[in-house]
Amino acid sequence: VAITDRPSGMVLITGPTGSGKSTTLYALLDRLNQEARNIITIEDPVEYEIEGINQVNVNPQAGLTFASGLRAILRQDPNIIMVGEIRDLETAEIAVRAALTGHLVLSTLHTNDAVGAVDRLRDMGIPSYLIAAALNGVVAQRLVRRVCPECRVRRRPTEDEALVLARYGYGDVDMLHRGSGCPTCGFTGYYGRLAVHEVFVLDERAKRMIAEGAEAQDILQHARARGMRRLIEDALEKVAAGETTLEEVFSEIGFVGFDEGA
Repeated sequence: VAITDRPSGMVLITGPTGSGKSTTLYALLDRLNQEARNIITIEDPVEYEIEGINQVNVNPQAGLTFASGLRAILRQDPNIIMVGEIRDLETAEIAVRAALTGHLVLSTLHTNDAVGAVDRLRDMGIPSYLIAAALNGVVAQRLVRRVCPECRVRRRPTEDEALVLARYGYGDVDMLHRGSGCPTCGFTGYYGRLAVHEVFVLDERAKRMIAEGAEAQDILQHARARGMRRLIEDALEKVAAGETTLEEVFSEIGFVGFDEGA
């Protein structure tokens, strides 16, 4: 979680609806919550109450939007601001300005992958040089169902499954796991969910590329060269460990990152 250790800048959690973005934001807030820090959130709605943090519900009928709430929050000298979601240019502009004036800003966006957050902000109308200056990092995530530990059984991969695993460096995996179905999991073979992540940490080169208007694909190649793992790779590691199944991974993630290579 090094991207939240900096005292200022913006950290974004991205993914589709239902991918656990809010849960991750709250986990980060809980980790950052210290008595000496003034932490304020603006949410729609407040999903979990955290002791010691000032949490505000948006109320458009009363004129309290993400943008107007964010403006009000900035007058209260916060150290850390959490914006439930950046939905429009006005909110994005204020959030970026806050990140550039000594505040740590946490928020969410709807994008398919981590580097895609750069294009999303550009599409909203934020200039590339401001994105580069403000953004610390992006975490893209999905939720996949966990194989039920009570009825987990081993099976050999099919030929196609073995090819996919080998493509990402798991060619030595000769056994996969699935749930056979039991009362604990309601005979689904799955019990609970786990998060799959892709973390894009901006170094000086990535910031320079973004500021110069580089394409997302080129930024991604740089991040990959520095060791960033794609969602699919984190997911396949969990498949190899017996925590989830290939069927579940491809249902929730598809082949995101498959064509870019391992």
